[in-house]
Amino acid sequence: MNNSDSTIHSHPYHGTFITFEGIDGSGKSIQSKQLATNLQERGFKVVLVRDPGGPYISEQIRSILLNVKNDGMSPTTELLLYEASRAQLVHEQIQPALEQGAIVVCDRFTDSTITYQGHGRGLSTDLIRKANDIGSLGIYPDRTFFLDIDWDESTRRRSKDNKVADRMESNAHTFFENIRSGYEMLCEEEPDRIVKLNGKQSVETLEQNILSDVLLIIDNKQEKG
Repeated sequence: MNNSDSTIHSHPYHGTFITFEGIDGSGKSIQSKQLATNLQERGFKVVLVRDPGGPYISEQIRSILLNVKNDGMSPTTELLLYEASRAQLVHEQIQPALEQGAIVVCDRFTDSTITYQGHGRGLSTDLIRKANDIGSLGIYPDRTFFLDIDWDESTRRRSKDNKVADRMESNAHTFFENIRSGYEMLCEEEPDRIVKLNGKQSVETLEQNILSDVLLIIDNKQEKG
């Protein structure tokens, strides 16, 4: 996709839609929560969500997707489950919030599907983009922050947390390298939407850079009315 196609990555609502992306352990969950807190402290109405997850139905689908017992799941089944969870999340939480002018901060969204199910699982990215259009109800982010770390850093962080790997995190090294390459490609294709950040920077530095950028986006949207 080139920049001329980037108009599909928008939404017609007054609110602002921010997403965070990266391989597991990149710090996106920490930064999404901190951004939501920082914006709320400044008086903004903020809705913080995660994809997959959020509404009851979406969380039920998430539990199926991440259960290690489901290791026989086909890539196509995986794709459709992610899109089903997302469709419910957008329907129940994201779209209503944007219609009301809120800022929606989401931990993962459609870019994860392109990288994980496309570059990771080998499904056609054209097929995934069509599925994303359905699952997202045609709603895409105003800004996406890609927190970039390498596999070694991801492994170190997850080992430090003593976290039991879920079904997605249990994939091999090459799987995550392919995903990281997929994110790099998306950054090149949509530089106006996706901001690549060095995930090894301090939490505080990342937090301030992200907040500054989002405040500018909000100001620009308000000026345009």
